[in-house]
Amino acid sequence: MVQMEFLGMDFSCVFGSLSDGKFPEKDCLLPLISKLLGYAIVAASTTVKLPQIMKIMQHKSVRGLSVMAFEMEVIGYTIALAYCLHKGLPFSAYGELAFLLIQAIILVATIYYFSQPVSNSTWIRALLYCGIAPTILAGKIDPLLFEALYACQHAVFFFARVPQIWENLKNKSTGELSFITSFMNSLGSIVRVFTSLQEGAPTSVVMGSVIGILTNGAILTQIIMYQKPQQPKKVRKKAD
Repeated sequence: MVQMEFLGMDFSCVFGSLSDGKFPEKDCLLPLISKLLGYAIVAASTTVKLPQIMKIMQHKSVRGLSVMAFEMEVIGYTIALAYCLHKGLPFSAYGELAFLLIQAIILVATIYYFSQPVSNSTWIRALLYCGIAPTILAGKIDPLLFEALYACQHAVFFFARVPQIWENLKNKSTGELSFITSFMNSLGSIVRVFTSLQEGAPTSVVMGSVIGILTNGAILTQIIMYQKPQQPKKVRKKAD
């Protein structure tokens, strides 16, 4: 059988079965689907937060958005990306984290810009991140501390969503939250559960995606629940 590999994906098994007039076996098909979905997540992650950024810029408002939630999201992505780089995992297994981190930083900067005046404590948090993040991403910290940070990342992502969920409940509104971004976050978590299980990822990794489904799903549900129907415009009748 001729080997047909591309980006770590082996197509030879599938094409071999199809050329023999047979449907590929599960053990042949599922690994390929998992790899394809993994790269699809990476591709989709390049634009997942753009709708949220564009909505803020369009309305020039951060109404209903929890700054702390988005700041903690940046911390979570930083820890997760640094750990994957440190472990030397294949790009298809973590590539979305790099794009999500870049967009999350731009999103936080956008929120700061439209939240003038920015408090001193906010500037201190931003400066602390800029000082510590490069060290973490370079892996220049104690291995035990690295493992501890990674173990905490699921809690970081969970508590990154809680302030926003609470803000939505308190205001009975989701403000400037983007439906498209929340939907893509939820869908990405669902797909990542499948790919993690298929590739034999540790239970902690799978649980992280499950937490993502629950928290992102909660925010998506709130957006649907609190969405105000558009009032039809009244047409004035011209006088005869």
